[in-house]
Amino acid sequence: MALKKYKPVTPTLRYKTSIIGNFTREEPEKSLTKGIKKKSGRNNLGRVTVRHRGGGHKRKYRIIDFKRDKTGIPGRIASIEYDPNRTAWIALTVYADGEKRYILAPSGLKVNDYVTSGPESEIKPGNCLPLKNIPVGTFIHNIELKKGKGGEIARSAGCAGQLVAREDNYGIVKLPSGEIRKIRLECSATIGVLDNPDNEIVSYGKAGRRRWLGRRPRVRGVAMNPIDHPMGGGEGKSSGGRHPCSPWGMPAKGFKTRKKKLSDKLIIKRRK
Repeated sequence: MALKKYKPVTPTLRYKTSIIGNFTREEPEKSLTKGIKKKSGRNNLGRVTVRHRGGGHKRKYRIIDFKRDKTGIPGRIASIEYDPNRTAWIALTVYADGEKRYILAPSGLKVNDYVTSGPESEIKPGNCLPLKNIPVGTFIHNIELKKGKGGEIARSAGCAGQLVAREDNYGIVKLPSGEIRKIRLECSATIGVLDNPDNEIVSYGKAGRRRWLGRRPRVRGVAMNPIDHPMGGGEGKSSGGRHPCSPWGMPAKGFKTRKKKLSDKLIIKRRK
């Protein structure tokens, strides 16, 4: 991937950067797309549950094969494509029986390469295997937490976990967040690190580019009136004498909000 900078002919372009992807196709495969309705941060009752969402460019949803259940059937990579619904690139795979599917594209995967799924697959980027068949130390993505459910972990640009050990019926995996946890050896994962690692250093350059992605403006709590936010009011740039918190008083910056779960016993080391 190459990070593109722009000649500053306008104030915006002075800071704008973008990624030049090695895409081989402009339009998506029509049979693997469907319409997607914008939620604008609202739940099934129509109430805003996530603030600062709304607007943005119209998108089509690409149906991604997270389960990788075409066992033993080789698939040829027909194209590498951009997906507006995620940060990672996707690859159109045409299997030997004629079926087409989109998969997440790891680094090093090229057009006309072949990928397979199943315990007999070779250890190379794009192939999907159960954890019990993956060598210790291998970088993996699209990791299942429950057999057959499909990959749930390490699916965004540049992400990968690492299989660091095996213990009884569990593989010990270090996740991108730094958390180390046990995952059943029957669960599948895909070999490799996802492409587009420069995504995290892209500078948008202007507010309008964020609006295209469906992000609305944020107003700082300290800039509000006392009736609107616990940190509002005061003379000058005072923060009202309150610790950082949400508009509803929930403490921020260090306050733990994660509830206890049954799967907590599988976590060996929490993320930092």
